[in-house]
Amino acid sequence: MKTPAKRKTAVTQTAPAASIPAEASEGGAVLNFDDLDEVLGFHVRQAQGTMHRRVIAVLARVELTQKHAATLWLVGANPGTSQIALGGALRMDRATTMAIIDKLEGRGLVVRQRSLVDRRRHELFLTPAGQKMLVKVKSLIKEHERQFAERFTEAELATLVSLLQRIYV
Repeated sequence: MKTPAKRKTAVTQTAPAASIPAEASEGGAVLNFDDLDEVLGFHVRQAQGTMHRRVIAVLARVELTQKHAATLWLVGANPGTSQIALGGALRMDRATTMAIIDKLEGRGLVVRQRSLVDRRRHELFLTPAGQKMLVKVKSLIKEHERQFAERFTEAELATLVSLLQRIYV
């Protein structure tokens, strides 16, 4: 990894990490990042934190969390999927998966049905309201993603995604 020059940055106590200016600001303390600037996880977390805070605000418009939106998305793409498969795909434990499905079912967005093949298995389907909500969610996420993606060329974006996948796939 190319080692960037060590930087000093000014922060205020109320400034979120994403808004830390590159230069000392009026009344702000100057922090020496030392070798932290060379820690891959630090940069991944900074980027993830910025995107996460913004997607939370975007999804709040439709009163959903990121996990709720991802659940709708995967159920919409995989009608009849099981709660266990969904939880595994989203790396959630059974209790969390069940709580999310309960919430979405309570809002009339998802329906849970017992499998005709394996009565122990619950299959998940979007309701018509869930399908409409998924269209809204996809539109909101597309706009959210565009704000970040426009900072890169198509080739850079494809490379970035490929590089990030090396970390978690």
